[in-house]
Amino acid sequence: MRHLFFLISIALIWLVLLEEGDANSDTFGEIFIKGGYKEISKAVKESEDHFNSTIALPTQLPPIPFTHSMGRFSNLKGHENDHLELFFINEDLPQNHYLIWIRPIEFGLKIRDEQIDQRIKLKDGHQSIYSTTIFSGFNLLVFEKDGWQYILSIDKRVSDIVTRAVLVNIANSIA
Repeated sequence: MRHLFFLISIALIWLVLLEEGDANSDTFGEIFIKGGYKEISKAVKESEDHFNSTIALPTQLPPIPFTHSMGRFSNLKGHENDHLELFFINEDLPQNHYLIWIRPIEFGLKIRDEQIDQRIKLKDGHQSIYSTTIFSGFNLLVFEKDGWQYILSIDKRVSDIVTRAVLVNIANSIA
């Protein structure tokens, strides 16, 4: 339950940042920088240094345009809420937003059976969980690989383009 509360808190902060920004201004990306976001490579490096482990990233993105991509490593008190968040958005098309959360498996999001729409086997044999109910407004694909739990999250407003199959292909692109 604590993990779900944490994910909802992050989403609410993120939505407030979006509402405060003027999508037509030059400061759109600066709003996220003030929220602790930085270049993805720097956030990944911080995470790898903190966890003393390599983090593999998907090589594919959803087939929708993004104008900004950022990352943030959250090092909160204790290890249970430490995670890497990668964020992709289009300042002209706010429905085009995609998030990836990566955290150690032992501190991963716990998912109840009633939150699972479908279990899908990935090409490496790992099981993934597809859910349209865990996080309001988003469809999620949750899976584990190499000691990490990955959560791929896409806005429901683009679910006709970024389908369950697209999310599975993205998960399968992690080497």
